[in-house]
Amino acid sequence: MGDIPSQLEWIVDDIAEVLSVTDIEKILHERTGRDPIVHFYEPFLAEYDPEERERRGVYYTPESVVGYIVRSLHRILKDVFGKSDGFASTSVRVLDLAAGTCTFPAEAVRQALEEFSKKYGDGGKAKLIPDHILKNFYAFELMMAPYAVGHLKIAYLLEELGHALQKDERFQLYLTNTLDMQELEETKLPGMSSLAEESHLAGKVKKESPILVILGNPPYSGHSANAAWKMEVKHEGGRDIRRKVFTFIGDLIEDYKQVDGKPLGEKNPKWLQDDYVKFIRFAQWKIEQKGEGVLGLITNHSYLDNPTFRGMRQSLMQSFEQIYLFHLHGSSLKKERCPDGSKDENVFDIQQGVAIGLFIKKTGLERKIGYAELWGTRDLKYDWLQNNDVTTTSWTKIQPKSPSYFFIPRDEASLDRYLRYPKITEIFPVNSVGIVTSRDDFVIDFEKEDLNRRIRMFRDKNLADDIIRDAFGLPDKKGWKLTTARKRVSEDKNWEEKTVHLLYRPFDVRWIFYHDDLVERARREVMRHMQRPNLGLITPKQFKEEPGAFVTEHVTGHKTVSAFDINYIFPLYCYSETGKKDLLSKLNDPEHRKPNIAPAVFQRLKDVYGPQLEPEDIFNYIYAVLYSNNYRTKYVEFLKTDFPRVPFVKDRNLFRKMVGIGQELVSLHLIKSDLFHEPGCRFQGKGNCRVEKKEYSANQKRVCINQTQYFEGVELEVWEYHVGGYQVLDQWLKDHRRRILSTEDIKYYCRVVTALAKTIEMQHEIDELYPQVEKDVITIAS
Repeated sequence: MGDIPSQLEWIVDDIAEVLSVTDIEKILHERTGRDPIVHFYEPFLAEYDPEERERRGVYYTPESVVGYIVRSLHRILKDVFGKSDGFASTSVRVLDLAAGTCTFPAEAVRQALEEFSKKYGDGGKAKLIPDHILKNFYAFELMMAPYAVGHLKIAYLLEELGHALQKDERFQLYLTNTLDMQELEETKLPGMSSLAEESHLAGKVKKESPILVILGNPPYSGHSANAAWKMEVKHEGGRDIRRKVFTFIGDLIEDYKQVDGKPLGEKNPKWLQDDYVKFIRFAQWKIEQKGEGVLGLITNHSYLDNPTFRGMRQSLMQSFEQIYLFHLHGSSLKKERCPDGSKDENVFDIQQGVAIGLFIKKTGLERKIGYAELWGTRDLKYDWLQNNDVTTTSWTKIQPKSPSYFFIPRDEASLDRYLRYPKITEIFPVNSVGIVTSRDDFVIDFEKEDLNRRIRMFRDKNLADDIIRDAFGLPDKKGWKLTTARKRVSEDKNWEEKTVHLLYRPFDVRWIFYHDDLVERARREVMRHMQRPNLGLITPKQFKEEPGAFVTEHVTGHKTVSAFDINYIFPLYCYSETGKKDLLSKLNDPEHRKPNIAPAVFQRLKDVYGPQLEPEDIFNYIYAVLYSNNYRTKYVEFLKTDFPRVPFVKDRNLFRKMVGIGQELVSLHLIKSDLFHEPGCRFQGKGNCRVEKKEYSANQKRVCINQTQYFEGVELEVWEYHVGGYQVLDQWLKDHRRRILSTEDIKYYCRVVTALAKTIEMQHEIDELYPQVEKDVITIAS
């Protein structure tokens, strides 16, 4: 590239400053493996530019992972494409689409030269580098620091292998954004023309060069820095017209939003905007341009079974004849553990699990999708990957089917049966995710008066904005300004009516100042129905933790049942809007409501169960089914990936039994049951009733809240009971830490203990009945 442009000298100076204070000898001595430069790079980047590292999702790929992928591609080139020399075949062109420090290209170079030496001797090895490696191996990188280190490492490697780069030679690692097809324009600014030339050369590879092998570790970043669209302004008819125009990669990603020729139907398919998805889509497009090729990538594992990716999975199945999916697990977000219950670790220092994908496009090749998985400690995974490749991996053949096209093994018989049941969204068509306040600590409280006192201060025009901002931690955010919000709330004469009940966690009802200027996502189109007498079913669309559901009479938060997944709420009734004439309204009856049950479903069930069927009967029956441990265990894999589906039994008597149990469960969970007249838990000991340190004793069946006071009569299975992702009794005390329990709090906790104990008993009753439920179910057309 010639002399370094003056505008870029600060980058080199910055890198040099970090290196000058680094103990290189110590790093190289402590790091094992043959790539000390790469071992050094990731901690270096964490110091050099941590925000950029996080934003771009940049993480060093372990050598064993790189080795497994490169050796596998080497075998595929030989066995599938007839390239007898694998990476050493001079007709093979290779691209790393997110090279970092060129870990993958370096390993592919080693593989090529080892193959050549083994077959043809060492004499011509140095010649292979200029004749093949420097001509046919490409890499793209966006960040300057890894780009610089990558060139350094490749030069070091090639010299080690017998070829020192000459002044007119370079390894074709280009500084470019893989996902952006626009090239930098020529500029007259001093020293910048080389960047335009770099961009032009990269553009030729993207648009023109036929690539047979694409490999790498593309970045994972849910908040993608690569926009899917941009606003374009055109001057037409004497005025500026603004319109949204897809970028190159944004247009390609639109293909993933179709499944079976129809739109996904996702309200917000944001996960398709993750960078790793865009890189996979680019690689797919690039291989399709050539007509054949192979991808070898390690990425986030979400695309294997997340419902949002079903269009992506179908598209990949259509593009590639053979797909091999090696699931390495390791998700702390999903709290993954080995099948035997032991610890499962990630091969990276990240929370999301990962998977290796090998995608082969070759006309005439037998279609096949293979799945394998690896559980265990990081060292165990490293050791296994280091000593294996695609040919020594035990693959299970899977046949992904519509509508989800899951890339993981499924019990197809159970899945076929399960998919015949109506989905909860098909039963209750009006639904929404829960409320997101973005300022819980301010707008939510245990005590109504404490909350209203804060709001009075917020409305007080005599208090400066800075005082309110500092006192309550309310900084301005995008789309929200403290000054504007205070003005609007102070002008609201009915502000006190906005303080309403909120179900915050299971069995945890609080107060919320439910005002549009303080609640970021109020979800009023659905939550307004929960501000009248109603029941609401809460369940997430998918689970990373235990499947769960809960009932509410109030508006609800977005993490009520699961700490990691977003809850949806399904009201039983929908109310007409007061003063608004619509399909539900009666001018003289503002309380008019109708069941939020799909008419076709309601009518079909009435045909079977009789005209006396009430909406509450359907709600209670569903609630009982969702609390069946048999049901949860049988369909756990399906419940993890989409809304639950509900089998409706044909037997009217069995239906009524399930309704009865469901009704009692609802009463228990709303703390309204007659069973609370004699709670099975008592509060003992003398003290100030402050929750200081919670501790459970299985031997004494006690839950201590401080050194002298405790709740007694709490069985271990009750203490450990979970609703979705929350251990109920533990979470309740955790949320009340440092608070002094009132008389009502003490009574309430005792009732929750009783409710959970009775719930466990009733789940046993449901499980005795549930096998009969599925023997003969009602067919409900979707």
